[in-house]
Amino acid sequence: METLEGSELCFPQLPNSSCRKPMRPHSETVFLHIMLSSISLLMVALNLLVIISISHFRKLHTPTNLLLLSLAISDLLVGLLMPRFGSYILGDCWFLGDSLCIGSQFLNFIIISASVGNMVPISIDRYVAICDPLYYSTKVTQRRVQISVCICWFCSFFYNGLVLKDSLIQPDKYNSCYGECVLMIDYIAGAVDLFLTIIGPITVIIVLYMRVFVVAVSQARAMRSHILSVPSQNTVTVTAKKSERKAARTLGVVIVVFLMCFCPYYYPPFAGQDTLSSASSVAIVTCLLYCNSCLNPVIYAFFYPWFRKTVKLIASLQILQPDSCKANII
Repeated sequence: METLEGSELCFPQLPNSSCRKPMRPHSETVFLHIMLSSISLLMVALNLLVIISISHFRKLHTPTNLLLLSLAISDLLVGLLMPRFGSYILGDCWFLGDSLCIGSQFLNFIIISASVGNMVPISIDRYVAICDPLYYSTKVTQRRVQISVCICWFCSFFYNGLVLKDSLIQPDKYNSCYGECVLMIDYIAGAVDLFLTIIGPITVIIVLYMRVFVVAVSQARAMRSHILSVPSQNTVTVTAKKSERKAARTLGVVIVVFLMCFCPYYYPPFAGQDTLSSASSVAIVTCLLYCNSCLNPVIYAFFYPWFRKTVKLIASLQILQPDSCKANII
C-alpha cells in the first residue's frame, strides 16, 4: 500500500513495517459499504432462489437443471465471499494473516473458474437439445451431467493450484508490509489463465450459440414457409419472428454480459503485463467480474416460466406445505 500523508497505520505497534490505509470521507465509505452489501445480497438472494427451486421441486430434477444448480452454487459462493473484497475498495487492512490471504484468494479463483466452467456444459446441453433433439435423452443423461459437473470443479481446483503454486508455497512473497494482501500472477500464468477462463469458454459458447441461433432461425423460416396458404399465417409468422428475436437476444446477452464482466479484469495479460491483485489495481474490475454471478441467474433461470412460478411459491411460503415438492410447475 502507498504511504500517504494523513493515513493511519494498520498495525500501530509496528510503525516501521506496517502498511498505511488512506483516510476516506465518511460519506464515501458508507456509500461503498451500501453498494457492496446490496450487490452481494442481491447475488445471494437470486442464486439461493434458483438453488431452492431446483432442489425442492422434483419436476425440476433434470440434467439441464442440474447444470443450472451447479452454476447457482458457484455464484452463491461468490456472493457470500464478495464482502471481503470490500476491504480492497475501502482501503482496509488485512488482519487475518498471509496464509488466509492467499487461501481466500485461491478459493475465489476456484469459484470464479467453476462459475465460468459451468457455462460451457450449459451451452453444450442447449446445443444438443436444439440441434439434435431426437438423441438428446440418450446423449444428455443424469449420470453424464453429474460427471461433467465434478470434472468442472476438479479442473478448476487443479488448474488454479498450478497457477497460484508459488503464492501458496510462500504466502507473503509479494507483500511489502504488514496488513497487505497481494497476489501476483506473472505474464505466462496470466496468459494461461486468460485462455482457460475467458478465450476458451467464450469461443465454445459463441460457436455453440451461433449454431443454435442458425438452427432456430432455419426452423422459424421453415415454419413460415409451410403456412403461407393458411389463413392464420400472420399469427404464426409473428410467432416465428418472435422466436428468432428471442434466440438473437439470448445469444447477444450471454456474450455481451460475459465480455463486459471479464474483459476488464483480464486486460493486463492482453497488454503483456503482470496481474497484480491488490487494493489499488483491481477494486472496480473485481466488482464488475463478480457482477457476472449476479446476472447469471437472470440470464439462465429468470426467463423460464417454471422459475417465476417457484419464486411465487417460495415467497408465499407454500413450499412449507406437505408434498409441495410434488407440485406440477412445468
